[in-house]
Amino acid sequence: MGQIKVTKCPIEGLYVIEPAVHGDARGYFMETYNKKDMEEAGLNMVFVQDNQSSSSKGVLRGLHFQKQYPQGKLVRVVKGKVFDVAVDLRGGSGTYGKWFGTELSEENKKQFYIPEGFAHGFAVLSDIAEFCYKCTDFYHPGDEGGLAWNDPEIGIDWASVGITGEYRGSADASGYTMADGTPLNLSDKDQKWLGLKDTFRFK
Repeated sequence: MGQIKVTKCPIEGLYVIEPAVHGDARGYFMETYNKKDMEEAGLNMVFVQDNQSSSSKGVLRGLHFQKQYPQGKLVRVVKGKVFDVAVDLRGGSGTYGKWFGTELSEENKKQFYIPEGFAHGFAVLSDIAEFCYKCTDFYHPGDEGGLAWNDPEIGIDWASVGITGEYRGSADASGYTMADGTPLNLSDKDQKWLGLKDTFRFK
């Protein structure tokens, strides 16, 4: 059993992973992680922690990164649908500041691997989304950094998944909505992050 399809993304280090799904009239079975299959695909990361969150439609979490203890993340959705985004923050990278996004859902069962050195976030497109991810390092309190989700320098195309609104110079979500009118919902903290240039002035 096993077998996975691994697709390289336009930004080096990002991968979309599709597991083999075995279904019949009773339902389906799949391996959500197989160390041997991953290693055969050239993915040798070691995971030490699993996390799960539940969010309602319109919730946007991010863009988050770790400052001193970076985490690689293998993310997937077990219920609902999200638009998942990674932003390259690796110093010296030819794609520094560039982003890549993909839809993850319970239907497509895709997984997205985001290595150390990236900011990460997602927006919930369904009524509810249950989001699972494996991490290559433990959570360290106080180590989280962030970027404005709507920073025009990064230029994430949130409109492609129906998120619209007018940028007013900050990460404030006021006035932003989903395609059906659901207001965008960010934590207070996520509405205070600065853009790329102000966050990394030394770059």
